[in-house]
Amino acid sequence: TLGRVAGAELRALGIRQNYSPDADVNVNPANPVIGVRSFGADPAAVARLAAAEVRGYQEAGVAATAKHFPGHGDTTIDSHTGIPVITHTRRQWEELDAPPFRAAVAAGIDSIMTAHIQFPALDASKDPATLSHPILTGILREELGYRGVIVTDSLGMQGVRDKYGDDRVPVLALKAGADQLLNPPDLAVAWNGVMAAVTSGEISEARLDESILRVLELKERRGLFSHPYVSHDAVDRVVGTRPHLAAADAVAERTTTLLANTGELLPLSRRGHREVLVVGPDPASPSGTTGPPTTVLAGALAELGFRASALPTGTQPSQAQIDAAVAAARGKDVVVVGTYNAGPGGAQARLVAALGASGVPVVHLAIRNPYDIAHLSGFTASLATYSWTDVELRAAVRVMAGRAEPVGRLPVAVPRGDDPARVLYPIGYGLSYRR
Repeated sequence: TLGRVAGAELRALGIRQNYSPDADVNVNPANPVIGVRSFGADPAAVARLAAAEVRGYQEAGVAATAKHFPGHGDTTIDSHTGIPVITHTRRQWEELDAPPFRAAVAAGIDSIMTAHIQFPALDASKDPATLSHPILTGILREELGYRGVIVTDSLGMQGVRDKYGDDRVPVLALKAGADQLLNPPDLAVAWNGVMAAVTSGEISEARLDESILRVLELKERRGLFSHPYVSHDAVDRVVGTRPHLAAADAVAERTTTLLANTGELLPLSRRGHREVLVVGPDPASPSGTTGPPTTVLAGALAELGFRASALPTGTQPSQAQIDAAVAAARGKDVVVVGTYNAGPGGAQARLVAALGASGVPVVHLAIRNPYDIAHLSGFTASLATYSWTDVELRAAVRVMAGRAEPVGRLPVAVPRGDDPARVLYPIGYGLSYRR
């Protein structure tokens, strides 16, 4: 559903290649760059969902892109700023990282994006996978039998620039087996580097022709030669239609996950919880948002008949902001507090604890990674939304208010905050309302 809806709207807008789905298996809760971009930590589930999204996009006429090969799910370094090293054995790669990419290839995916990661078990040279012939050609092409387009992750990221200069990175990516070079930091430097390699014979024209042919075949499969143009009428007919919006609402409701509900505080009722204070972070807005999360949540509660007010406190609330939130909570029936990647002992954890100590029931909402709950205390109920777009936040409000049942289940295991080796909530955990 997600792929078909997004694909139809992208095609109407003239966007015919999308860098989705994320096929990484996020087995590391400390992963700073993948997180909720992944479908989860179960390789079989990620494979099934990634393949479904591939089919949805491509049936709608948009090229899908599985990323980040050979798997970026178990890292603690952000490849935008450094080069992560994956320590999985070859067998672990086969069991954990490979299944979603195999499924994407079997589903006929048009393109696969590389990862700027070192994977010694797959290539001992310590070159990032983007520049690795053993990984891109030896494994992806020859072992997995992939014949489509290979696109690099952004060549402006530090993970691919640490070892070689910007003139050599495009050359080495092409030699490794890449077809499209994404976002070189200086296009002239990249172009001249490739031209010099062709002139010297390091890269043959036949090698470039292989990549050109793959890109042309992709365009032909997606109808870009026969139907290259878009129209205003098509946009009006397809983008933001009621069925598409309803599908987005349904997906968001089905994924909202209830993790705690002490004393069956939820669902909220307008009779017993009429006065609501909403506090929490105001991270940079992704597409699909009309304002800070606190404002969106308060507005959605108000539409359902609650008296709701918003008090943004940021991702690093000061003691003064925490005190102000506690003061604002006085006289309220319930406080809804959002967290955004809250770590142990951080300011967001102190905010939730202080609100809980005020005596007002606290509903906690993890608006990005679901691991936050392990580091918090003082809440009465807790939900995970996995995103802070309007559609996810409004769905969470419908669940909180009992307008929708909480049927979401955790796609990852949440480890204990005091002992990460032990599991607090397993994959598949999620509560329901007892009616």
